[in-house]
Amino acid sequence: MPLIADFIAPTRHTDPAEALAQVQRIYQQQIGHLRQTMQRYVAGGTPEQPVRAFYPFVRVQTSTNARADTKLAYGFVEGPGRYETTLTRPDLFANYYLEQFRLLRKNHGVELEVGTSSQPIPIHFSFAEHDHVEGQLSAQRRLLMRDLFDLPDLTAMDDGIANGTWQPRPGDAQPLSLFTAPRVDYSLHRLRHYTGTQPEWFQNFVLFTNYQFYIDEFVRLGHAEMAKPDSEYIAFIEPGNVVTRRVGLAPEPGDALGAPPPRLPQMPAYHLVRQDRSGITMVNIGVGPANAKTITDHIAVLRPHAWLMLGHCAGLRNSQQLGDYVLAHAYVREDHVLDEELPLWVPIPALAEIQVALEQAVAEVTQIGRDELKRIMRTGTVASTDNRNWELLPDNLPQRRFSQSRAVALDMESATIAANGFRFRVPYGTLLCVSDKPLHGEIKLPGMANHFYRERVQQHLLIGMRAIEILRDGGVQRLHSRKLRSFAEVAFQ
Repeated sequence: MPLIADFIAPTRHTDPAEALAQVQRIYQQQIGHLRQTMQRYVAGGTPEQPVRAFYPFVRVQTSTNARADTKLAYGFVEGPGRYETTLTRPDLFANYYLEQFRLLRKNHGVELEVGTSSQPIPIHFSFAEHDHVEGQLSAQRRLLMRDLFDLPDLTAMDDGIANGTWQPRPGDAQPLSLFTAPRVDYSLHRLRHYTGTQPEWFQNFVLFTNYQFYIDEFVRLGHAEMAKPDSEYIAFIEPGNVVTRRVGLAPEPGDALGAPPPRLPQMPAYHLVRQDRSGITMVNIGVGPANAKTITDHIAVLRPHAWLMLGHCAGLRNSQQLGDYVLAHAYVREDHVLDEELPLWVPIPALAEIQVALEQAVAEVTQIGRDELKRIMRTGTVASTDNRNWELLPDNLPQRRFSQSRAVALDMESATIAANGFRFRVPYGTLLCVSDKPLHGEIKLPGMANHFYRERVQQHLLIGMRAIEILRDGGVQRLHSRKLRSFAEVAFQ
């Protein structure tokens, strides 16, 4: 029989804050049980039986179709029934959980039932941020650990709910959230690995880029913000969790633990932090749709308010000039990395709020009147391919397809980021900059490329950051469009 913590019976709550406090109480008890046992195991002790801990859950039940009238696209269940989800890291997600609980109470007036689920917590997801205890174990003790502690169970963390393919078994509750607790923990674990920063630093607005030049400029702007006593941002975080606080602010506990890594991680992340987490995270995803899918698969569990792609593209029209912008309003998906999760027959719509914000930001930063914007910015279809050398294929078949689709630009990441935004209900947008025109004999030469990067990168980045300010100032509730929600949708944002 497994060695488990003392059982905490389910409780019912009408106060969302009390429900959150109970989630935190259960989670801390269960995680504490795992950590204490693991510490004894690392010290040489061996439990006489397997050790197990469980995630907390929240459950609601309603017997009516009635709900409060709401303009939001989330915060309510679809009809009568029992709905529940497992929860993790209530410290990291405290504000998010509290808001979801509040909306369920407001829209349905139901009690929030909180208890201990039957879903085990894998030992790998119990370690504190700076614990690396497994590295102190011999190979034999690491092997024995598999018999004594629960390991990640991939059957409990697939994306069936988000993909719309999940089917309940008889007696199962309907899901409240797109992600189960193990799925969230898995992604938090991956984010540390891929980005070199803790999930706690990620902000609710994310910029993706496929070139280091943008990151260099973001780092420069981040440190410039930290030198302003009146900046709206309070910290700038770099890989290795290196923290620079705004001038005048004292260091906080844990700041000194950060250190530059000996080499950059695969997709390094940088965070311009606001007190309310509505700052800007920027990630260099590198080149290719596989990276674009990987990082958005994991950032999605943090439930950001929007993510935007800023990068370079091939211009496909003779009328375009190097340095022109492309605002994507449709996508041709030849990236292939999401074909199983999101069939090609699913359209990826442009989101009005994002499009308007990006267009306004281009006008403001370039100081070009709206009537003249068409001179430097084209709105049109962007094609994304997984073949970097598509122009070398025989018979001009890719060019023919792109022409038939009316594509105006081509890259390798934008359609993937937009499609995963659609799939995970995260508002998305794309603003690219034309860096070459391979169909018209204009390819980047070293000197020309360096001049182009110096001229355009700063402006392009400022446009992306200004667009985020516009979206934030307009109210994040407007961002979460109903067009991203299905007719059988979970309640959590």
